[in-house]
Order: sequence, then structure tokens, then C-alpha cells
Amino acid sequence: MLSLPEEKINELFELIGSKEALYIPQTNNSGKADFKRWKKGSELSKALKTVRSAKDFFFPKTEHMVSYKMEGQKVTVEDPRKELEDFVVFGVRACDARGFDIIDDVYLNMTPVDSYYKNRRDHATVVTLACSEPAETCFCSAYKIDAANPAGDVSAWLANGKYYFKPNTDKGNSFVEKAKNLLSDTSDTEVKKQQEEIKAKTEKLPFAHLDLSKWQGKDMMKIFNSSVWEKLYQTCLGCGTCTYICPTCMCFDVRDFDTGNGIKQVRCWDSCMYSDFTQMAAANPRLTQKERFRQRFMHKLVYYPMAHNDNFQCVGCGRCLESCPIHMNIVKVIKTYNELADTEEGGKN
Repeated sequence: MLSLPEEKINELFELIGSKEALYIPQTNNSGKADFKRWKKGSELSKALKTVRSAKDFFFPKTEHMVSYKMEGQKVTVEDPRKELEDFVVFGVRACDARGFDIIDDVYLNMTPVDSYYKNRRDHATVVTLACSEPAETCFCSAYKIDAANPAGDVSAWLANGKYYFKPNTDKGNSFVEKAKNLLSDTSDTEVKKQQEEIKAKTEKLPFAHLDLSKWQGKDMMKIFNSSVWEKLYQTCLGCGTCTYICPTCMCFDVRDFDTGNGIKQVRCWDSCMYSDFTQMAAANPRLTQKERFRQRFMHKLVYYPMAHNDNFQCVGCGRCLESCPIHMNIVKVIKTYNELADTEEGGKN
């Protein structure tokens, strides 16, 4: 285990930031945190999580994919991608790190591989940070995510006035090698103690033991046809806030723009909550807000697990609990369906 006194963290940032791009959570104008590029004088935010997840580094909100130029019958295709510089993202929480795995499963582990996404993943080093003070809106443990032992290229903990680092990959080894003059070999006693404290705290969170047993692929049509959707959808504004702050939402739209000097093709985030989502020549396949509302949660809790080894497409970060303007969120959907299913099953006995 390697350690660094807390008061020397800016020395570490300066060292890493002088060699490659470094991004850390920083306090924004609203008092919350966003990932921003480190520069001299930047301070690491103490906020538990950023407004949007670190997903943005690999799957940005908008991305220039290709350009076309037409001269008579001649068409020239231009690839706008350039070789990316290596970069480090410091302070990623365990939930967001698991979010990378979920997107990787779609964009890297299926054919065809998304080369735009892969390019960013290949150039990034992810340094995670354990959650010493999880929030009441957190429920990552329901998905067997350990906030006390986050993944990433390097796992880090802040305990008893020191940062502790454990490299997990070749990228992680490279990171600690660059910082070796600042880091000291030390016992992992304080880390183990903090891990026990974090686990004790997460066990007491309101949604730590959220019951997911009723969300099974074998019950897909039962869940799909449940009256729970009629009960819950009516207050939904269809604003898409939940999809835009979610670490695992990965839907996008592709648009072509006439620049006056050719065509620029751009992909941008899209939301299944919008009426024009996947709209085709005939119509949108989901015409009502109820259908769109149901699609979002069925995909997170049923469809994705069916296609990806029973892994849910939710990491329990709690952002949707904190951001939804009408307090509708995935926890409420899960609990309401569970209660309804219990009632229906009880009535049959």
C-alpha cells in the first residue's frame, strides 16, 4: 500500500498535471461538483459525487463523428478524430466506475466495437476514491457494489489524514511510478479500518437492502403488463433529467448539419423519455408517455440484465433520487412494483 499526507495532494496533482491532462472534482458556481481539468490553484471538491458522472469523458454529450464534402459526383469523407492525449480522471466513485463496466459491455464487448468510445477508454487512467461518507440516497450495495473497495486503474482511500493508493492495472502501476517520489510504502491497517466503517455505514442506508428479487427476466411480460406503470407514469414530466445525469444511460441520436462547406455528422445524447426518441418514418414506436416511462425502467431492470448476465443497468448512485423534479425515481418504481406484486400474490393465496 502507498500513501501520501492529505496536505500534499496538490503536490501530487501538480506532478501528474504537468505530465498529462488531469481532471478532478471541483466545486462549481452552484456549490456542487463537476469534473474539471486541473490547473494550478484548483482545489479538490469534498462533495461525495459530481452532478454528472465521469461517463462524460468516454461518451461525451456531443461528438463530431464524420464530415462529408461533395463536389459534383465526388464525395470526400473526412474522419475528424485525432490521436488523443493520455489523461487521468481522479476521484471517481465506485458506482461510476461500475457504470464504465456496463457501458463497456455494450460499446467494447459487442460487435462492432465503438471506436470513438474505445479511443477515450484506451487513453484514460481512472483513479477511484472510496466513499467515506455515503449519502442517504446511495444504494450501490443493492447491486453488490462495494463503496469501500472501488475498482479502477488505481483505488484510493482518504483515511486518518492520508491518501492511500493501490494500483490495479498496468495503467495504475504507471500512475504510481510517476508519483513514486511523493508516495511512501505503508501499512494497510488504516484502509482496512476505514473499509469496515464504510461497510457499516452503507448497511444502515435506507435503500441498502432494496429487494430486486421480483425483477427477473422470466417475469418480463408480467412486469411489462403490470398496473404499476399506470399508477406511476402520470406525474412524469418526460424532461429526461434522469437520463442525462445517469452514469449508465448510453442512448444517442445522430444528426447531419449542412455547414455551407459540406455535411457535419454529430451524435448527441438522447433520452427514451422523449416523444421523438427512435422516431422512424412511420412514427415513434412508443407513442404515449406511459410507454416511454415503462421502457426506461424495463430496460434498466429487465431487458439489460437479460442480455448481460443478470447485471442490472443501474449502479445505485442516487442521482435520479436527488435530481428528479417530481421525485420519481428507480427506487420508487422498484418498491411500488414489489408492493403491488406482493398484494397480487397474497390475493391469489
